[in-house]
Amino acid sequence: MTLFTNAVVFTGRDENDRASALRIEEGLVTWVGDAAEVAGEPSTNLGGRTVLPGLLDLHTHPAVMATRTEFLDLLPPAVTSLAGLLELLRSHPAVGNGADAWILGSGFDDAVFPEGRVPDRHDLDAVSTTQPVLVWRCDSHSASANTRALEIAGITAATPDPAGARFERDADGIPTGVLTEIAAVDAVAAHLPDPGGPEYARRLAGFDEHFLSHGITGICDLLSTFVPDPVATFRAARDLGFRPRAALYPGWSPDLPDLAPGDAEGPVRIAGCKVLVDGAFSNRTAWVDDAYPDSHEHGIPTLTDDELRAALGWARRNGVQLAVHAMGDRALHHVVDLIGDEQPWLAGIPSVRFEHATLVSPGLLARIAGARVGFGIATHTIFLFAETAAYRSNLGPEQAEVAYPIKSLFASTLPLALSSDRPATAWHDADDVFVSVEAAVRRLAHDGSDIGQAEAVSVEQALLLYTSRAARLVAFDAAVGVLAPGAAGDFVVLDRDIFSVPAAEISTVRVAETWIAGEKVWSA
Repeated sequence: MTLFTNAVVFTGRDENDRASALRIEEGLVTWVGDAAEVAGEPSTNLGGRTVLPGLLDLHTHPAVMATRTEFLDLLPPAVTSLAGLLELLRSHPAVGNGADAWILGSGFDDAVFPEGRVPDRHDLDAVSTTQPVLVWRCDSHSASANTRALEIAGITAATPDPAGARFERDADGIPTGVLTEIAAVDAVAAHLPDPGGPEYARRLAGFDEHFLSHGITGICDLLSTFVPDPVATFRAARDLGFRPRAALYPGWSPDLPDLAPGDAEGPVRIAGCKVLVDGAFSNRTAWVDDAYPDSHEHGIPTLTDDELRAALGWARRNGVQLAVHAMGDRALHHVVDLIGDEQPWLAGIPSVRFEHATLVSPGLLARIAGARVGFGIATHTIFLFAETAAYRSNLGPEQAEVAYPIKSLFASTLPLALSSDRPATAWHDADDVFVSVEAAVRRLAHDGSDIGQAEAVSVEQALLLYTSRAARLVAFDAAVGVLAPGAAGDFVVLDRDIFSVPAAEISTVRVAETWIAGEKVWSA
């Protein structure tokens, strides 16, 4: 049993609830209240610091991160031009290591390149013509390959485009090396060497300090099939020291096996399956009602109706959630049309969760909130904050008004979370919760531009979207996101009071300590 006193505790029970002490026994909170009530009892003095419930990042990608430990980081500000990208790639440790050694990188944002375009195979051939080169765009929905990588993948002018994706081609129909959408990227990435489950588990365990230093005590991996046998691999990582609670969402496919007993239980569990019904805004593949500026294009639907129904059937049969990547308003409307009237199959959490939900007008929000099936939403502020140049180019004025409308979403009754989508955005530390909180409060991008100040929320509201309101979106092995009797004893101690610092300094707040189940697991 541990009693903690002399704290400013944001309990997460609502926007205004505060306490100054809490008691944790056998990993669970048993009491929260005024320190004066327990004066004289032995306690751990938290020095008057601010305490929050353990933070939840409910759309992130540690499995993807585990595949990229040998990639060069191509994010801005390290890379701000195509020329700079090529120069950095020439420094990759694999250069000169033989014809089978891949030169890999991720994170470039062509929206900030003065050249005004993504790299193609000819650009990447300047890095190597004998070794395969493959680099991912910051959104992880597109990539570029050199000629050698295309040869290894067997992609030629005669190769048809994958469903819901494109091999971009020149005027003669020759693939340019630009791979638009995940199925096209996977056609090349499938040829990367596979280090195997034990190595992936070791890499995942190596992320433990990263998450804990950010105060993140619970995660949802929204494409856990980037590693083999996700539940076994993540559980092996836990045995090696990975401590955040982990809810896994393998990508659905027709051959996804049904769950085995115990797969949906414990601190590492399968919580659902994931499908993608459209692409991303930064490469104009999100499926939208209004055409993209200066074009007649409406994006790409990436899933058939039959596939969506089959994925829902898998989730229902296995008693877990269906997670639906849908960014564009046409994609969101289509999903509501298709499955919104389905009978819900889960109690206490939404049967279906939308991932991203970028363009949500008041009318669309009413449809989502009123649907019989029961939707929840994991959304973001980090995209508009980090990729503002791309969004300015790809959203019309009316679309910009309803982009990531956090205030409107918060006012609904929907289960709702802010999240990072790391590493699929153009920010070097995308899962720094306080960067997203500041962006939600100020609605200003990293360059100071307006990203929808009418949809700003308070600090307290933004934090609820990383704690108790977020916790309504998913089932973990314990009650999380709140400091109340019966809940998990997961909390973070901050180095400053996030509620009193100037709004422009919220992103500079840091975690001083992270506790899980009443045990200190990280300290600055």
